Amino acid sequence: MIIIIYRRQDPMSLDDHPTVRAVRARSSEPGRDVPVSSELIKDIARRCGADDVGIIEFERAAIAPQRDFIRKVYGRTRSLIAIVCHMNREPVRSPSRSVANEEFHCTYDHVNETARAIVRALDEHGIPACNSVAAFPMEMDLPRIMMVQHKPIAVEAGLGRMGIHRSVIHPKFGSFVLLGTILLGCEVDAHDHPIEYNPCLECKLCVAACPVGAIKPDGGFDFLSCHTHNYHDFLGNFAQWVEKVADSKDARDYRARVPRTETLNIWQSLSFKPGYKAAYCISACPAGEDVIGPFLHDRDAHFAEVVQPLIDKDEFVYVIPDTDAEDTVTRRFPHKKLQHVASGRHTGSLQAYIFSLSLGFQRGRARGLDFVTHLRFTGASALDMTVAIKGKDLQVVPGRHVGEAALTITADIQAWLRVQNRDLELADAVTHELVSYSDEKLFAAYMRCFPL
Repeated sequence: MIIIIYRRQDPMSLDDHPTVRAVRARSSEPGRDVPVSSELIKDIARRCGADDVGIIEFERAAIAPQRDFIRKVYGRTRSLIAIVCHMNREPVRSPSRSVANEEFHCTYDHVNETARAIVRALDEHGIPACNSVAAFPMEMDLPRIMMVQHKPIAVEAGLGRMGIHRSVIHPKFGSFVLLGTILLGCEVDAHDHPIEYNPCLECKLCVAACPVGAIKPDGGFDFLSCHTHNYHDFLGNFAQWVEKVADSKDARDYRARVPRTETLNIWQSLSFKPGYKAAYCISACPAGEDVIGPFLHDRDAHFAEVVQPLIDKDEFVYVIPDTDAEDTVTRRFPHKKLQHVASGRHTGSLQAYIFSLSLGFQRGRARGLDFVTHLRFTGASALDMTVAIKGKDLQVVPGRHVGEAALTITADIQAWLRVQNRDLELADAVTHELVSYSDEKLFAAYMRCFPL
């Protein structure tokens, strides 16, 4: 039997600990309250792979709506680094979605790898930082799934302006950029500001190319239609597919519910990353100093070679039934194949419902309408609100009733959310008096403006 005796060493003071002494000897490390050189940070970012970089202070007014969410990602945030990495244009412009999606995914991987490398390099200089995610994955269990919204940060950092297609257009690289954000735990000695002009040419080629008509000629944007089609593989579609599998009685019933192409599409998305169904607005865009040359030389050739193949593409277009997107495909792209789907979104709270109204508002369905609706939600968190529809214009006033209402809706909060999530049929909610309304015709018009 071997007995090992450990001898307890005399206690050492914290000041004498080798680790403490080594750290305190690093005089090159900046103090927490000493601003770090912005030029040093930008040089590190470029050496790590960023094609352009800008820095803003955490207290910038334009990002105030994001602050609480950013703190949840990195509570010590005091400055933000915005980076762009540009894509190869011609693959993105390819009508072949496998080619275009590979370019998107590879560049997103590059953005995330660049952000990680920047954080590693900053750490070597004693600068605390945390990289956020460039695209997916997101916080699917939270009401706000994208904790750091890169577009407004990039705009504030001088990396471009939002075009009418709702993507950031870089002054040099145009729309062919992907964005990333690094959160800094220190102050910086200089900050960037938005550029003075918008690189968007307002040429409306993105309007022409969009297969669901999400981008409006007057600058309006139908987020729901874009989300339903372009992001079909990313968010709600998988849940809908699982439910169809669960509801199917056998293989024959499953095949009647789900086209073979959709089954293979699900498999490919799970195996090789989800694919963007369009993003044609980026493909068609001629803005940016490095991009605009061929467009200026021959606009007709640019349309024929870049935009027309996207318009002519024979493809499935995913739309919610009885929406503006369905009208667009039927009217402008009759050669494309309609695929009816639900929105796939989940509305977890009344606040989320209020936020969704402007995102899902169907301006085409609202044509000719002019009325005010008073909604009264009952239950644990009672709330009054007003929704005014006047043609393509929508006004939402949460918290109170404003004006004279032509339509009143009273609903139990939980029942209303279940209807929004398609967990409860509206007819059943009405039958059980969980939802009531004052005018059946106006109520139907109201519901058509906000499809499920």
